[in-house]
Amino acid sequence: MAQPVVPDLREHARSLLDRTAYLTLGTVGPDGRPWTSPVYFAAAGLDTFYWTSTPDSRHSRNLAAHPPVSLVVFDSTVEPYHGRALYAAGTARELAADEIGVALTAYPRPAGRGGGLTEPDVTGASPWRLY
Repeated sequence: MAQPVVPDLREHARSLLDRTAYLTLGTVGPDGRPWTSPVYFAAAGLDTFYWTSTPDSRHSRNLAAHPPVSLVVFDSTVEPYHGRALYAAGTARELAADEIGVALTAYPRPAGRGGGLTEPDVTGASPWRLY
């Protein structure tokens, strides 16, 4: 009997992360209520995810008070019942000034997806921050 083909999960995850523009971010508010938000993201490897947001957005306020998050990345263009997804849980926070340069090597994505982003776009008087 032939053995079933087991996909290389790391390769599958990398492919999914490379071709998907948004992840669904799950946060928890101070009252314990869940909140999910789609955010444009870039991944550095399989365990580090970056996105930009304003500190006054609901998900940013939630994670400032409660850093644990969950996320899912999925391809919404596939036929029903053929989808695969990457699920993760961890902690999130606004990046410190000395972390922004490293993050900008991954975010935004190569090949112009999301346009150019510079340090002044996510620091100082800018309303945007990198997470």
